[in-house]
Amino acid sequence: MGNSIQQIKWEFEQAKKEEWAALYEKYDADERAGVKQLIARYQKQEEKVKQERIRLEQMQMYEKEYQEYSCICGIDEAGRGPLAGPVVAGAVILPKNCEILYLNDSKKLSAKKREELYDEIMEKAISVGVGMASPARIDEINILQATYEAMRIAIEDLKESPDLLLNDAVRIPGVTIRQVPIIKGDAKSVSIAAASIIAKVTRDRLMMEYDKIMPEYGFAGNKGYGSATHIEALKKYGPTPIHRNTFIKNFIDK
Repeated sequence: MGNSIQQIKWEFEQAKKEEWAALYEKYDADERAGVKQLIARYQKQEEKVKQERIRLEQMQMYEKEYQEYSCICGIDEAGRGPLAGPVVAGAVILPKNCEILYLNDSKKLSAKKREELYDEIMEKAISVGVGMASPARIDEINILQATYEAMRIAIEDLKESPDLLLNDAVRIPGVTIRQVPIIKGDAKSVSIAAASIIAKVTRDRLMMEYDKIMPEYGFAGNKGYGSATHIEALKKYGPTPIHRNTFIKNFIDK
């Protein structure tokens, strides 16, 4: 009698991905429905990874176009629109041909997936830089200039000096490094996508810490954006030190 379905399942679980093909062949003639379902599940998983690698290949288009540059850095920000909290910029230098499966625009990912990818980016990146501009700074110089400032700080925070910047849509003033602005770059470049995840996760974690101190505003859920409950709390309790006064003037009594 051959192996039980449970034993075959164990074989697949213990095998490396490159060994799956041999297991498909080994059990190809097995007519049991459970075995066929098991093989189909692993083949589907393999196909999913294959398609993901094709998608990632397309997302490396700009990195390959500018491959003569030795140190390419992706830049992106999180938090331009909220009523509260800082704007945060991420700068990420990935090794050439670095593979991080499911890397994408942070807005297209679940919070759980962003956290997982954040850890993988931190592990695999050559260097990661983070920059912030406070709510007070946003009020002082406006959100666009504050975003540029956060991006410059993120670049300065890098341990390696990049020779090319791939930016999500903007051209950063006051930076001498060559820049390539890419519209919707966080969905078109692995470097910018990585930067978008670093910026988003960093900011979200910070807003969750603020929520512990000021739970009335629901920062853990709304991350400082103008949700109905946030605006209601703002009207009831007034602004906090992390609110952007230039953003909330229409929601509070003069």
